Amino acid sequence: MKSSYLSIGTMSLALAFAGNGQAADKKVDFVKDIQPIIEEQCVTCHRAGHAAGDVALDTKAAALKASGAGKNITPGNPAKSTFYTTTVLPADDDGLMPPKSKGGPLSKEKIALIKLWIEQGAEWPDGVVCKIKAKAASAEDAAAEKAVATTAEIHKRIVAKLDVKDAAQMKEYSVTIPGSDVTFTMVPIPGGEFTMGSPDNEPGHKKEEGPQRTVKISPFWMEKNLATWNEYELFMLQEEEKKTRAAHKTDPEGDKVADAMARPSQPYVDMTFGMGRDGFPAISMTQHAASQYCKWLSAKTGQYYRLPTEAEWEYACRAGTKTAYFFGDDASKLGDYAWYVKNCGGATKKVGLKKPNPWGLYDMHGLLWQWTLDQLQPYTKDAQTDPWVKPTKPYPHATRGGSWQNEADRCRSAARYGSDPSWKVQDPQLPKSIWYHTDAQFVGFRVVRPLTVPPPEQLHHLWHSGVEKGD
Repeated sequence: MKSSYLSIGTMSLALAFAGNGQAADKKVDFVKDIQPIIEEQCVTCHRAGHAAGDVALDTKAAALKASGAGKNITPGNPAKSTFYTTTVLPADDDGLMPPKSKGGPLSKEKIALIKLWIEQGAEWPDGVVCKIKAKAASAEDAAAEKAVATTAEIHKRIVAKLDVKDAAQMKEYSVTIPGSDVTFTMVPIPGGEFTMGSPDNEPGHKKEEGPQRTVKISPFWMEKNLATWNEYELFMLQEEEKKTRAAHKTDPEGDKVADAMARPSQPYVDMTFGMGRDGFPAISMTQHAASQYCKWLSAKTGQYYRLPTEAEWEYACRAGTKTAYFFGDDASKLGDYAWYVKNCGGATKKVGLKKPNPWGLYDMHGLLWQWTLDQLQPYTKDAQTDPWVKPTKPYPHATRGGSWQNEADRCRSAARYGSDPSWKVQDPQLPKSIWYHTDAQFVGFRVVRPLTVPPPEQLHHLWHSGVEKGD
């Protein structure tokens, strides 16, 4: 990310305030000068329950807290305050706040006020809360509020139906999605510690796979197979799903909550691209769409599902192994365990046809790149527990596993691949759909179910990245 705060820092504040009678050394009044900026430009996306990028600016405590991008506000030091430095980035920078889609960049006068306020100590009167102004509210804001409320309802269902509270109770189980005859199976993954990434001398090693670091993972379940069209189309095709549920045993309470969710728009092409539907893996959805499927599935079943983190995915793929593939280092054996460019015949295949890994998971190598929750960023060397790189921009999100289009080296346990705008270049919609990556017929997903259920606000962040408008 480029930073240009120094160019603003040399600007004459006297000129910045010219025209409104203010002097450069005048004490900035938070309520009069700063609160209106935050309420008009920031809190629609950065507030409790809707903190995009894990940044909230509605309360003093939240604003002074560090986020994934650094310190939001460092009193006395604008250069170390992302609340300021992100406002002076170039207009085409992904990190600009507010982004162009939200009315950015700010005027020089507002930027100068923010800088001076921070230099003067960033005084924020106790008890003052920044709220969305009525004139700033929009259909998008209303949808965001509805999504938060839906998350809260789903959380209540999950907690009320919680049936396993200890790792010793975790067993393989199958679930029939209410209102259908579609079943999927979840495999228990024991908690533990592993070395994430690949060594420099591993054949096929890429720079982004290092440095290796020690990671601890809490127990969870992972879907035995990639999510199939049988599962995903129940979410994707809402009207068809309603017809299906009429002929099957369903859960009216779960249906009510699930029906309150936003669902994918009608696709303009056959999303299977003629490669198969029944028993075949769902493809070409965005990371946002896959996450919303997890939320919908949680509403329908009353169990907590989400996408895996990168660390969870690699830990489950390795299944206790330290080699390039879970079956060893000999790439010539890959065809026994995976569909990849040399044996796929130019198309996807049904799930579960190859040999599983030691923990009973199928197609962890090849077939499709699989969505994770993480932004694709360089690794750090420090040991971590349950790491998650929270997305702060639309691209790239991390996918893992390799696909039917890839050579063997891209199917290794440590291989990483980031999403890209080119994945939807043929999408004729303007703006581009937040639901489909029409040009990514090599990406899919599988769900996980963590043993521990997080509180509602954290649960919402795990399902909503806040950056899906550019996905």
